[in-house]
Amino acid sequence: MRDRLILLPGWGLGVSPLEPLASALQGLDEHLRVEIEPLPALASSNLNEWLDELDATLPQDAWLGGWSLGGMLASELAARRGERCCGLLTLASNPCFVAHDQWPSAMAGETFDGFLAGCAADPRQTLKRFSLLCAQGCSDPRGLSRLLLAGAPGTSPDVLMAGLELLAQLDTRAALQGYGGPQLHLFAGLDALVPAEAAGELLVLLPDVEIGLIEQTGHGFPLEDPHGVAGAIQAFLHESDDD
Repeated sequence: MRDRLILLPGWGLGVSPLEPLASALQGLDEHLRVEIEPLPALASSNLNEWLDELDATLPQDAWLGGWSLGGMLASELAARRGERCCGLLTLASNPCFVAHDQWPSAMAGETFDGFLAGCAADPRQTLKRFSLLCAQGCSDPRGLSRLLLAGAPGTSPDVLMAGLELLAQLDTRAALQGYGGPQLHLFAGLDALVPAEAAGELLVLLPDVEIGLIEQTGHGFPLEDPHGVAGAIQAFLHESDDD
């Protein structure tokens, strides 16, 4: 099923931010089936529970991809599936979302703790703040932020909190190093959530995979420029198929 791509969305904003990208991809290749699958609605931050649910739900022998948290989960699932995954692509997805000594190119711990506290106190306001940060660096940040927020599915507060706690724990470096299939990782030069420097750090970790930096855009680049991103993904899929 090398003609099937499963995309996983980011935290809190649902599947709608990836819909224009899915449409653009199918417009470029009528034989490619692109499906956006919602993240599990789990009130647990146990990674294995999330992966078990995704593994049971998502088709086997497909390409796996995702935006932000979705890309981190796709990375872990690709490593778990091994040869049962055709390839992996991530968009604005940091191996570690929260900075630590071994991975400094990430969000500061104090900033993330503020997000956690905000989500516990006022989930809706925290999602609004998150959407503004997603749109920062894009050409029309206010418009993009409104678009992101308008499509948010109204996830329950306990599921939002569990997703943030999972985001803080995840470290996909071992999964990325352990997965032997083709990989594409795209980053944004003006990303307010995932520092652009993470692209260079990842290249040191994975010198043989394809890593790209899109200069003048932010975390929401899959929604801001779906056709440009679709072109990069299509080239990667075709190149990998030719190998």
